[in-house]
Amino acid sequence: MRQVIATTQGPKAIGPYSQAIKANDLIFLSGQIPLDPATQQLISGDVAAQTERVLQNITAILRAAGASLAQVVKTTVFLKRMNDFASMNEVYERHFTADPPARSTVEVSRLPKDALVEIDVIALTV
Repeated sequence: MRQVIATTQGPKAIGPYSQAIKANDLIFLSGQIPLDPATQQLISGDVAAQTERVLQNITAILRAAGASLAQVVKTTVFLKRMNDFASMNEVYERHFTADPPARSTVEVSRLPKDALVEIDVIALTV
């Protein structure tokens, strides 16, 4: 079973993809960048501010799928600069307080809309 997840509480897709797909007992979120869902514009600020917005967007999309951050099993963090790791990690740690998910973090040369951070997520539905 495959179900498209869409919510106005998260940014609209900026390409031919879904915010998330629920497949059986898993939810696959597309990579989220720090877009304000109300304006569809990249928020200003440093990597900490952008990470906060990304995690708020992820939380909203998970909620629309009937899940929460507590059900996330894997994340991938894409950073424009690995030097921003500590700042990103400080914000990330505030959102994943108990039993954090598995994670990969990689530096990339460029992200959509020149964001500083993008995060994708795999979560359980139960």
